[in-house]
Amino acid sequence: MSKSTGKFVAGALIGVAAGALAGVLLAPKSGKETRKDIANKAKEYTAKGKEMAIKGEKVVKGAIHDAAEKVVEKTS
Repeated sequence: MSKSTGKFVAGALIGVAAGALAGVLLAPKSGKETRKDIANKAKEYTAKGKEMAIKGEKVVKGAIHDAAEKVVEKTS
């Protein structure tokens, strides 16, 4: 993943989170309902973030492995 793609994805995720938060805060609900919604969304986004981190870790490990193989090929 290129740096610009990574920045775009990060920006998109921040935008989605900000939009969701604004929607929840501006919804005509009681404070108790709003806090519950925010807690549920936080759990959802935390799970998605962990999933993305795991996928990113796999991509990085794969790239490191590929680079190491190329170094071995060129030095052998």
